Amino acid sequence: MYKYHREHTWVKMDGDAAVIGLTFYAQAHLGEIVYVELPVPGDEVLADGVLGGIESAKTTSEMIAPVSGRIIESNSELETKPDLINESPLEDGWVTRVRPLKPSQIDDLMDQEAYGAYLEGLAEE
Repeated sequence: MYKYHREHTWVKMDGDAAVIGLTFYAQAHLGEIVYVELPVPGDEVLADGVLGGIESAKTTSEMIAPVSGRIIESNSELETKPDLINESPLEDGWVTRVRPLKPSQIDDLMDQEAYGAYLEGLAEE
């Protein structure tokens, strides 16, 4: 099950690892992604902290970590094919895998219905 952060990253558990990526909404707003700064395996990230960077044809922005954890692996395929995030944001375009420090943080994130309502609220602003 996917859970969503207000800064448009998603997380889903895969065994004891949390897989993290950018939402469909984020990649659509960014446009063609041309570069991804991946987190370094072994590093720790904090929930709501910077996970990495992303550059598109339109802008540069930070990816925000939905949960705290230690980086296990980053998707090295994005180094040569950053547009995988555009093509397959929920599958092949995943960004990193972390070992969550507090798995309960995932429960505090939005489910798909709540994230959809959150996006509707953003559209109204």
